[in-house]
Amino acid sequence: MFDFLQGYDVLGAFWMTVKLTVLSALGSLVWGTLLAAMRVSPVPLMRGFGTAYVNIVRNIPLTVIIVFTSLGLADIFGVTLGASDFKIQGFRLAVLGLIAYHAAFVCEALRSGINTVPLGQAEAARAIGLNFSQTLRLIVLPQAFRAVIGPLANVLIALTKNTTVASAIGVAEAAYLMKKMIENEAQTLLIGAVFAFGFVVLTLPTGLFLGWLGKRLAVKR
Repeated sequence: MFDFLQGYDVLGAFWMTVKLTVLSALGSLVWGTLLAAMRVSPVPLMRGFGTAYVNIVRNIPLTVIIVFTSLGLADIFGVTLGASDFKIQGFRLAVLGLIAYHAAFVCEALRSGINTVPLGQAEAARAIGLNFSQTLRLIVLPQAFRAVIGPLANVLIALTKNTTVASAIGVAEAAYLMKKMIENEAQTLLIGAVFAFGFVVLTLPTGLFLGWLGKRLAVKR
């Protein structure tokens, strides 16, 4: 029944999806946290940059961003991210595009968590001599992260599914292989079912675990 899978590296394609997801998630978390800090910063220029970045990037289709990283950054500006091989270059550019896009959603999730922290805690921190960055790092962000584990889990699940867009620039992840198999094989429904099941295996346990973690670490108000 599944003889059509022979000759195709399905596990390798999903492993590429996992690598895209993990690297992009880590990058999005770091960049999104910096953007969230900018959005609540007392410096007007930083607030303006954070607000403009989030509002612009969230309203650009991810496909446009991914294609721009390949056709714009690589072909026009010569940005290769240190990769000489075309496949490695495509992978790194795809990670860059996924980070740029999903960091905006991480930022907004974190900003909503920051808004749940009582203002009196920040005022108390300033009263004992902590500056803005110390207050944010030691007092506000730890509580904000605990409050938004659920929303961040949703961003991670969306990121996992959105890695399929990387196939637009030739990254050999799951969606790229699925398209190739559909073109070569007659088992369209079975191929779709196999790859749908693969994404369920990747996303469902992650969502359940992070949902449980969010309830366990929720800040009691």
